[in-house]
Amino acid sequence: MDYFDTVIPVLLSFSISIILCPVVIPFLKRLKFGQYVREDGPRSHLKKAGTPTMGGLIILISVAATSSLYLRDYPEILPILFSTVGFGLIGFLDDYIKVVMRRSLGLRAWQKLVLQFGVTVIFAYYYTEQLHYEMQMLIPFTGGIATGRYISLPIGLFLPFLFFVMVGTVNGTNFTDGLDGLASSVTLLVAVFFTVVAIGTGSTAAPVCAAVAGALMGFLVFNVYPASVFMGDTGSLALGGFVASTALLLKMPLYILIVGAIYLIEVLSVILQVGYFKITHGKRIFKMAPIHHHFEQSGWSETKVVAVFSIVTALFCLIALAAL
Repeated sequence: MDYFDTVIPVLLSFSISIILCPVVIPFLKRLKFGQYVREDGPRSHLKKAGTPTMGGLIILISVAATSSLYLRDYPEILPILFSTVGFGLIGFLDDYIKVVMRRSLGLRAWQKLVLQFGVTVIFAYYYTEQLHYEMQMLIPFTGGIATGRYISLPIGLFLPFLFFVMVGTVNGTNFTDGLDGLASSVTLLVAVFFTVVAIGTGSTAAPVCAAVAGALMGFLVFNVYPASVFMGDTGSLALGGFVASTALLLKMPLYILIVGAIYLIEVLSVILQVGYFKITHGKRIFKMAPIHHHFEQSGWSETKVVAVFSIVTALFCLIALAAL
């Protein structure tokens, strides 16, 4: 694989993203696609009400436009792009219902689950029937991709596992998207990790991984504190679809637990908070969940939370590289 097949997608996707932002943001403002802020959230977030959301469209366009140039010669791009765009469209529908139709809860839980199941089934079909990939996953710290140990699952177990990975990762990125630049920064580092792995293994997924990294770099210019635009569920669900599908194609879904440690921590904080609240009839473990809000309520600034969570992700990505 030519390194220009990685460098060019980064630069092209970054350019599209950073050019689109100043064009799309005023357009979203004119359409009044502003962020709804819950009154039971951090008080400091109330000033964010009305900030343009659904900016994930910028990420999707940048990634799709760049990746489409490589589709013919890079077969692993299509399922990753499908998963990214597919989950992004589910997020877009959810955002549209919340922002435009003024239904604050958006899609109902069962509706999201059905749509996510549909995208996952199509991805699974392409994975098994078109790419003819074996249903294997690499165990971290067992010797790497070439000589490491793999777990092989029968299809009866692999498909439920695949659905669990997809939905779990998508919800993890969604919970992480609660502060200016948080989901963008964390997922940028994860995308860089997958780009490095794809290059090292000769995977044809490298261009789309690089395109996601480039798109997020351009988007972050306008998404860091104080954010001029939010990605919304359109962006967070798309990024979750990207992370999950890429990990599955690289036979590295177990590595999501390492590079996506922040996603996992965010989800677990919500599960623990809700469960403890119900068991104790009103008591809480954290001041607020997901856990990034707990740190906010403890006196950390948004920028400090984002910086620390990004540093943690960078360290875990290095650990994951050591596990190869």
